[in-house]
Amino acid sequence: MAEQTEREHTYLCIDLKTFYASVECCDRGLDPFTTNLVVADPSRTEKTICLAVSPAMKALGVRNRCRVFEIPPHIDYIMARPRMQRYVERSADIYSIYLEFVSPEDIHPYSIDECFIDATPYLDLYGVSARAFASLLIDEVHRRTGISAAAGIGPNLFLAKVALDITAKHVRDNIGILDEESFRKQIWPHRPITDIWGIGPGIAARLAKYGVCDLMGVAALDEEILYRELGVNAEYLIDHAFGREPVTIAEIQAYRPAETSYVNGQVLSQDYTYEEGLLVLKEMVDMSALELVDRGQVANHISLYVGYAGGRVASGNAEALPDTAAHGLSGAGAADVFIGEHGTRRRGAFAHGGASRKIPVHTNSHRKLLEYFEQLWCDTIDPACSIRRINIGLGNLIPEEFATTDLFSDAAADKREQQLAHAMLAVKGKFGKNALIRGMSLLDKATARERNEQVGGHHA
Repeated sequence: MAEQTEREHTYLCIDLKTFYASVECCDRGLDPFTTNLVVADPSRTEKTICLAVSPAMKALGVRNRCRVFEIPPHIDYIMARPRMQRYVERSADIYSIYLEFVSPEDIHPYSIDECFIDATPYLDLYGVSARAFASLLIDEVHRRTGISAAAGIGPNLFLAKVALDITAKHVRDNIGILDEESFRKQIWPHRPITDIWGIGPGIAARLAKYGVCDLMGVAALDEEILYRELGVNAEYLIDHAFGREPVTIAEIQAYRPAETSYVNGQVLSQDYTYEEGLLVLKEMVDMSALELVDRGQVANHISLYVGYAGGRVASGNAEALPDTAAHGLSGAGAADVFIGEHGTRRRGAFAHGGASRKIPVHTNSHRKLLEYFEQLWCDTIDPACSIRRINIGLGNLIPEEFATTDLFSDAAADKREQQLAHAMLAVKGKFGKNALIRGMSLLDKATARERNEQVGGHHA
């Protein structure tokens, strides 16, 4: 019965083509298909990543998510500074267009430029085929915004996504359609396997050890090998190898995780020393603690990840990182470069440090969290290595009323800190995040002030 229900569904996966670049072109009154434009910050170095390139640039062989220096010098192009808030607004405008045709219960926003739609009840309602319905939505978006889109259609979310990613690129109307039969004919032999949704270079490398380079090989491989290599994730891969995906949009919207967490991370613009990195960590803990107070939540688990650059600060050259297992390093070695749709990725290029740790109290106290994070930093981070990435996490979040204390807690001091945090949030909410900052954020290598003016790590 479940299999019959799955066949009765029709899903769309709609992607706004080169979204950031298209927004920039349309705002300038330019055609993205004839205008050479890249979205990148001109204030950064040539190593900065282009967040998007226009279709015209793609036609010239420029990859999406390339770095500025990789663009051939003979190509003339416009460089548009990222405007993340504008892209968020335009995405919301387009989402509102979809809502004129379908109920919000039948839409799952997958990213700022991509969404899934359960079209099942609307085909009879509008008296159209799945392709005609997808075309209706795409044409309406283009008519009102000038932004083009592509779509995939399938009996489940996975097949709709694969139809978008692979088959839609080879048809004139940019609408790909897959069912179980066409999936086996067209997608089973498709290479590279990393084009398949959910299969990255790491999984591809593990499969390659067994001579598996496509989904046909996955389907034929002994399942025990897959479970040994991938653990529970093998179940997803096996299902997808046969075109199966039991999860529906309704189940996605109804899902509530048993445990929640909050993660804050950033890539630094240059190599930072151990002390400079600690300054950034303090800023991140400050912002994260305020976020928990604003949410009314407390945590009792912390995690720290630090990505090292390729060299050591003391030497100033690119000598190999030392064997410092005591500091939690892993992954050092020669870089393995993977080039995909979303840019160049390097496996094993950087070592890293950090760890996770349960703390004895559930808290959102900036003072307490900073103490635990500083200790974790001292215990796990190599002071001889330069730093390029810092991520922190707060886990096991529960409502604030369940906050705990220990024998050394000062109830009066905790209450004053809470009152101060709420006052800071009120000021920031009314006058902006930079209206009230700590003195450390005025130091040269601090990043909080700049990040407070960004959306998603880019200029708002």
